[in-house]
Order: sequence, then C-alpha cells, then structure tokens
Amino acid sequence: MIKLIGMAFSIIVLIASPCSAQELTRPQKNAVRSANSYLEFSSFSRNGLIFQLSSEYGGGYDVRDATVAVDSLSVDWNTQAVRSANSYLEMSGFSCNSLIKQLSSEYADKYTQSQARYGAQQAGAC
Repeated sequence: MIKLIGMAFSIIVLIASPCSAQELTRPQKNAVRSANSYLEFSSFSRNGLIFQLSSEYGGGYDVRDATVAVDSLSVDWNTQAVRSANSYLEMSGFSCNSLIKQLSSEYADKYTQSQARYGAQQAGAC
C-alpha cells in the first residue's frame, strides 16, 4: 500500500516537472532547435515563440510540441522584452504606454504586462 502511494506521488511529480531533453519526442526536439534558431536572430515572448513555432507560416509544429519545447528552454523573458523594446525604439518613437501596449498585445509580441513594462522601462521609454 505504501509503495502504491509512493508510486502515485512519483507519477504526479513527473507530470508536474519540466521535461528533460531525453524525455522530449523527436518533434519536440526539432521544435527546440527551431526555437533556438529563432531566438538567435530575434526576440520573442514565451507566447510569441510558441505562436511562431506552431504557425503554418513559422515552424508548423503542433501547439503542444511547441509549448513543451519552449518550456524546456532556459530563457530570460524580461531580457527578450528589453530586446524587443529596443528594436521598436530604433524604428520609431513610442510613449511608455504605447510601447507597453505594443509589447503586450496579443496581436504583436504577446509579452506579459510585467515583462512589457520591464522592457519599456529598461529601454528608456518610461
């Protein structure tokens, strides 16, 4: 009886913990490679990168595979938000609020409000 409870607990822990590289399926490993390539050339929010990987115009990966792949990476999303904010400010002028809206828009970069605010502040827009 105790072993069964211990096994059930282990299963719960495995499901709740992030996947290691060896636990990823082949499509998920491929999505990790694609994600790393995207991050080398541009900045992305977590949701933006998942969208890029799963878009028919991006990687075309299954949303679940893209999500598992992105969540297996160690990415500082605040740093990504700063990079995005700096890119916007190089192209055009933005007020603090308009840059935060752009960064957090579900139609644009998809950063969280906190990440967008951090990015705009660190880039000097606020």
